Amino acid sequence: QVQLVESGGGLVQPGGSLRVSCTASGFTFSNDYMSWVRQAPGKDIEWVAGISTSGSGTRYAESVKGRFAISRDNAKNTLYLQMSNLKPEDTALYYCARNSGNNYSFYTRFSMGQGTQVTVSS
Repeated sequence: QVQLVESGGGLVQPGGSLRVSCTASGFTFSNDYMSWVRQAPGKDIEWVAGISTSGSGTRYAESVKGRFAISRDNAKNTLYLQMSNLKPEDTALYYCARNSGNNYSFYTRFSMGQGTQVTVSS
């Protein structure tokens, strides 16, 4: 069955960096656009970044543009999110998701994994 497993979250100080990963199985990973989304306590899910099938195209939410970088390794069926200059407002549960069609932000909620917690605090 389709499975997405996120990992790599943790506690980091403001201004710090962290990379989270998502390992995919049960579908042809290289055929799908993918997204990272996040959910802070008490808030709705926020789309963060999307990437094309080859990885040559990326898009970002304004809130993370210039600080986050999404990438993928299709040979390893793995999606990454490199986060830099982290802020307390980046604290959230981070999920990866398959996208619907060839677009950057139409993620499918039912495909999301269990998430990985990122906490930015001094």
